[in-house]
Amino acid sequence: MIGWTEEESETLRKALMLFGIGNWAKIIESDCLPGKTNAQMNLQLQRLLGQQSTAEFASLHIDPKVIGERNSKIQGPDIKRKNNCIVNTGGKLSREELKQRVLKNKEMYELPESEWKNIVLPKVEDPAAVLEVKKQELAKLQEKLSQVQEKIAKARAARPGRVDELKIELAESPSPSSPSNQASTATPSPPSTPGSSAPVASDKNTPELKSESPGLDDDLALAMRLQQEEDGLLLEPRLEFSDDDMDEHDEAYGNEKKRSKISKNKHTKQRR
Repeated sequence: MIGWTEEESETLRKALMLFGIGNWAKIIESDCLPGKTNAQMNLQLQRLLGQQSTAEFASLHIDPKVIGERNSKIQGPDIKRKNNCIVNTGGKLSREELKQRVLKNKEMYELPESEWKNIVLPKVEDPAAVLEVKKQELAKLQEKLSQVQEKIAKARAARPGRVDELKIELAESPSPSSPSNQASTATPSPPSTPGSSAPVASDKNTPELKSESPGLDDDLALAMRLQQEEDGLLLEPRLEFSDDDMDEHDEAYGNEKKRSKISKNKHTKQRR
């Protein structure tokens, strides 16, 4: 399936450290990630950072995983997450506030120039072949998505209320990897809490973009739940019989068969 392999994610991490956060043009020119678009890289950057807002790190040579690890430990009633990324809440940062936050992050997290300048990115031997494989994967994914959407449409027509109920259930179900399901750890308040501000005006190199496939995961999850209901896994619990139950059933069936045979013989004799 189209997505990010561990190798690709690690390549993006190194490219961001080398070229700076949000410098997508230089990453594309390097040919280290053929076929990846600005939107796809920005979305993966959000996953690495563990937060949706990327503007406060614009052009900084930082290791995004360091920020991601910090964000994964942040707990509190005011912290909202979506797809394990901290969502912005609160007031919008002014230009000056954003500038100060970038400077503070630079002071705290930027790598020494001697370190990031020596990063070597992997070269893809045949970018054209890689792109062809990705096109084939995309075609399969689009076909699968069409099947999922068709299944949901049929289910909605047959049971419109149930589809909406399942959507609510899935939305309320916490992710297994969500920090809220992990043991809470007391951590000091970071210098800049991503959840404390509204989405900020993005730098020209770091546009705030939506997911490359915002409804795909939800549609797949919904289709799986609908399939389970069709198979009777959610609507009715399966009956399981022990050996003793089966013996009792066989004995009862045998006795009933004997009674039926006796009754039949009795009626035959009466007719004679």
